[in-house]
Amino acid sequence: MEKEKIKSELLKKLHENHAFWSYDKSSCQIISDRNLIKFVLIHLDLDDIDLLFKIFPKQKIKRVWLEELVTQGDYLKNMNLCFANLYFDVKRPVQYLKAMETYQINKKWTDLS
Repeated sequence: MEKEKIKSELLKKLHENHAFWSYDKSSCQIISDRNLIKFVLIHLDLDDIDLLFKIFPKQKIKRVWLEELVTQGDYLKNMNLCFANLYFDVKRPVQYLKAMETYQINKKWTDLS
């Protein structure tokens, strides 16, 4: 039950921070784990992000980060550098982020064909 309580609290904070301002309110009462991770990483603070690691495996969070946030390039560059250093122990974050951005974009294009 602890996991569900944390998820509810994070979702509540996302609503309070107007993370879903462009969505129909009724469609944001329950969201997927993937979207919860993505929105928490983008909109909430480090203490809330730490809670993600209590309820999801590090690899799941990293996968969402790589596929959803790293592909944003310069738009989220500083945030991604912070995550690379704080949470994912990346040794050369600038080079890593550029390589992962390119990889993820190429992967999406390959999946489309």
